[in-house]
Amino acid sequence: MDPLEQFEITKSYLLDRLPKELSSPKVLIICGSGLGGLADLLTDNVSFDYADIPGFKASHVPGHKGALVFGHLGSKSTPVMCMVGRFHYYEGHSFFSNTLPVRIAKLLGVTHLIVTNAAGGLNSLYKPGDIMVIDDHINFPGLAGQHPLRGLNLDSFGPRFLPLSDAYDFDLRLKFFKIIKELGITRNVYEGTYCYVSGPTFETRAECRMLQTIGADAVGMSTVPEVIIARHSGIKVLGLSLITNAAVFTKPPSAKQALINGLDSIVDQTDGMASHAEVLENANNAATDLKKLIEHFVSNLE
Repeated sequence: MDPLEQFEITKSYLLDRLPKELSSPKVLIICGSGLGGLADLLTDNVSFDYADIPGFKASHVPGHKGALVFGHLGSKSTPVMCMVGRFHYYEGHSFFSNTLPVRIAKLLGVTHLIVTNAAGGLNSLYKPGDIMVIDDHINFPGLAGQHPLRGLNLDSFGPRFLPLSDAYDFDLRLKFFKIIKELGITRNVYEGTYCYVSGPTFETRAECRMLQTIGADAVGMSTVPEVIIARHSGIKVLGLSLITNAAVFTKPPSAKQALINGLDSIVDQTDGMASHAEVLENANNAATDLKKLIEHFVSNLE
């Protein structure tokens, strides 16, 4: 099917079922692992299961409900659309399918994207529960040719050769930090570079050392494809990483050295090992602050 035809089918499906006051949302919020509770803040909400929306895929990742929710958010009752769960390349979906909701958001009138994720901390300062405001990214799959803009360019959305030096809007980041100060949030909030890897495996020790060496502060399996399509569509982006686990950098224990030292037993290598359960637990623990920040941020958008 022609991409523009698919977009029109999906858009029409939603508009036929949305009340007028929610049919032109201003903000798209994409909820990462464990952060789906952001949608609970919406009032007058209308929800669609991904499985029922033409062109959408089912979400099979724990912590991702798989619903598109429209509603009002904040003191100004700003109309927003909220993805409770996202699609990932590692699930077998194409980049076109993964980013289709962002294209639909643009066609509905969205001007701002707030994208959240759960990420592993590569920066030695970062601890689980900290928040990182994304100021730049490294697109590892994209550098190797797996890019969401690969193929014929959709000229009606944006240019063939898209600059990304301004991917994460400075004014939006400044506004977010002002709100942190106004609300008296005491949780550590940093700015840093997010590295996108395809997953679904968590990174090895050597990979963590490499990513830290090339300038990444946090690493995860999402976000960048959505950001690229948003910027291609002229949508301004605020990206937020919730640090849910700390990367392991030390080299694996040496079996050779253990034998030399007279040790003839299995050495535990699980200390610090990442798990999805840990990711969800830490995301849930920090969700209250993040929900408060996003609600006030949306209320203060011009």
